[in-house]
Amino acid sequence: MSDHSNRNLLLGFLSGAIAGGVIALLYAPKPGKELRNDLVKKGGELADDLEVYLQDAQEKAKTIINEGKDKSTALISDAKKRADSLLEDAEQILTGAKGKVAGEGDKLKNAVKAGVDAYKHERDKGGEAPSA
Repeated sequence: MSDHSNRNLLLGFLSGAIAGGVIALLYAPKPGKELRNDLVKKGGELADDLEVYLQDAQEKAKTIINEGKDKSTALISDAKKRADSLLEDAEQILTGAKGKVAGEGDKLKNAVKAGVDAYKHERDKGGEAPSA
């Protein structure tokens, strides 16, 4: 059963016990002073029961809060680890891309230089520049 239904069950039980106790005391053939003493005694017992119930509820609430804190701390830690891993992966990809771009740039420079050299060679030979 869930905590909510347990609480409802306990509250229903306590309410029924109070109502039953009051009815039993009112219909019992006792003098007024004795009846009042019984009512005070029953009220004290119910107050004690309620205090125990509230202490249990507080302990459960503290446990739930602590579990929630622990879980959130673990989730945050896991998220940080994943973010760090993603950043490292991104840096590796960026480094690789820079290397490829630099390599392609060198190839382009070499191709342009070869084209310029070929143009100059043809021009110096006395021929006309090749037409594009």
